[in-house]
Amino acid sequence: MNAQIISVCNQKGGVGKTTTCVNLGIGLARAGKKVLVVDGDPQGSLTISLGNPQPDKLPVTLSDMMGKVLMDEPILPGEGILHHPEGVDLMPADIQLSGMEVSLVNAMSRETILRQYLDSVRNQYSHILIDCQPSLGMLTVNALTAANRVLIPVQAEYLPAKGLEQLLSTIGKVRRQINPKLQVDGILLTMVDSRTNFAKDISALLRDTYGSKIRVFGTEIPHSVRAKETSAEGKSIYAHDPGGKVAEAYQNLTKEVLKIEKQREKCKAGIGR
Repeated sequence: MNAQIISVCNQKGGVGKTTTCVNLGIGLARAGKKVLVVDGDPQGSLTISLGNPQPDKLPVTLSDMMGKVLMDEPILPGEGILHHPEGVDLMPADIQLSGMEVSLVNAMSRETILRQYLDSVRNQYSHILIDCQPSLGMLTVNALTAANRVLIPVQAEYLPAKGLEQLLSTIGKVRRQINPKLQVDGILLTMVDSRTNFAKDISALLRDTYGSKIRVFGTEIPHSVRAKETSAEGKSIYAHDPGGKVAEAYQNLTKEVLKIEKQREKCKAGIGR
């Protein structure tokens, strides 16, 4: 299996990265895919959302794995990977990861440490999703270097144009200098309150501003208190509120992500002929 590696990325916090990582990951698993989700944030939100309320007590986390790569130590099969009852695997993170960010500054080929770790597990998965931290630091650059796809959740509140420009410029730099395979899947509007005209205006504005250069996903994730509750319960929106509109939206997003993949494979096959 050659895994699709998707970084869920935005340097702004609170835009629904972790929720998207959980529900897209489990959505893909429900579609029969073999999925690993990787917590790339020292705050451990993804780890907590998947039922590990005290990440600091876990014996092995991502910083240990990246440390092994840095020290050239062997990684054992499945080492540190946790299994979630809804069918995804998790490489957890804890606060030690912020120390790893500091260590990376002086490391050789520092941008590729996460990629080297994922190379050791990627043949076991069809999809690997990385939940990035809310910054454009070394860990996010590592996630972009390891990925072949980026999904950008953006909150439909005010137009985060400046932040988005900055993120797109970082993605462009990584693509030019380190990882030419990196492609932006699209911008995902999250926490959309469809009752307000404001959200509709923002959606239209985003589509006008970026739609010609970057896909803006057809699916929009509605604002929902229930979606917020799921992270405390350690399960996905599908388990928490299966009939709700957020579950439906993440199901549609999963289909869109798989469709993009199919289209790209067709294009490749076409080029290869």
